[in-house]
Amino acid sequence: MRIAVNTRFLLKGHLEGIGWFTDQVLRRLVEWHPEHEFIFLFDRPFDEAFIYGKNVTPVVCFPPARHALLWYWWFEYSLPAALKRYEADVLLSPDGFCSLRTKTPTVMVTHDIAHIHFPKEVPLHGRVFYRYFVPRYLQRAEEVITVSAFTKKDILDHYPVEGEKIMVACNGCREDFHPLTESEKGNVRERYAHGEAFFFYLGAVHPRKNVHRLIAAFDRFKQRTKAPAKLLIGGRFGWQTGAVKSAYEAAEHREDIVFLGYVPDEDLPRLTGAALALVYASLFEGFGVPLLEAMYCDTPVITSNISSMPEVVGPAGYLVDPLIVDQIAIAMQDLWQKPALRQEMVRAGRIQRERFSWDRAAATVWAGLERIGKKA
Repeated sequence: MRIAVNTRFLLKGHLEGIGWFTDQVLRRLVEWHPEHEFIFLFDRPFDEAFIYGKNVTPVVCFPPARHALLWYWWFEYSLPAALKRYEADVLLSPDGFCSLRTKTPTVMVTHDIAHIHFPKEVPLHGRVFYRYFVPRYLQRAEEVITVSAFTKKDILDHYPVEGEKIMVACNGCREDFHPLTESEKGNVRERYAHGEAFFFYLGAVHPRKNVHRLIAAFDRFKQRTKAPAKLLIGGRFGWQTGAVKSAYEAAEHREDIVFLGYVPDEDLPRLTGAALALVYASLFEGFGVPLLEAMYCDTPVITSNISSMPEVVGPAGYLVDPLIVDQIAIAMQDLWQKPALRQEMVRAGRIQRERFSWDRAAATVWAGLERIGKKA
């Protein structure tokens, strides 16, 4: 079977959610199935590190697709031309887009439909594109894979898609994420938090991630406890960050809030593993990979009681209403003051994390490819 793959999110040094899913799943599929040929379709020059085996043929398809007009060009003209040229039997598209102009059987991975719930947080060109193409992509793909049961239900609630063609996979956790020794934790605290314990947030810094309420909650936690703890915020600033900046400027204890910016991949496991807790009170997630990473590091998790987050953390998470600042603050206070609670959450996390792995995600994707490959 000749399997074409949309690999435009494989960007060296810039792998994020979709990029990590693409990387980890493809590494396994290429290794597990040397008898099949994989054609990796990039939208820009690629790094050789992403060519995982001799059964991979890399192809660059112009143009670099990072705007709605270029998405249309790439998916409706460049991609179909490459599929025809290389006589692909199936297409795997792991980023929620596919092509309406090709007859090649398609497996598409949809990570979330956040644009439905937060349209104003999508640039206008993207909003128009999503509104028109996403329902058509979901209809067009022979197999749709989601990363959570929540996302499957969300799709079925908003689009006329046949439920039986949607499979649920998951995300996994890289091997770099594991518990730290007390000495290692101390070194991280010295480097990032002046030797103090810290709460950690990782993700984009914009309103949908609820960072402004996290800042307000941390300030309230500090006022109540007088704890020396810090709040470390890792991630790039997105657009529409006025609420975050206003919350920071209004915080009485803003000197204890540290914006780390983009955190290199090699630093993430140490920051996650050394944190007193991960605080991830997002307003919406299709999965929430940092939650799983924290559980693999034996780090307690405070997260939201909505969308996919309860599904991911199960009984291991401290669930809060993300719209209520005081609930987030009380959760932080409880974890600061109750070591036994932290230990119980760690024990629960060790059990919960076993439900999710990259092997399981890759096996689900392969099952979808096999099904449509047999029909082709």
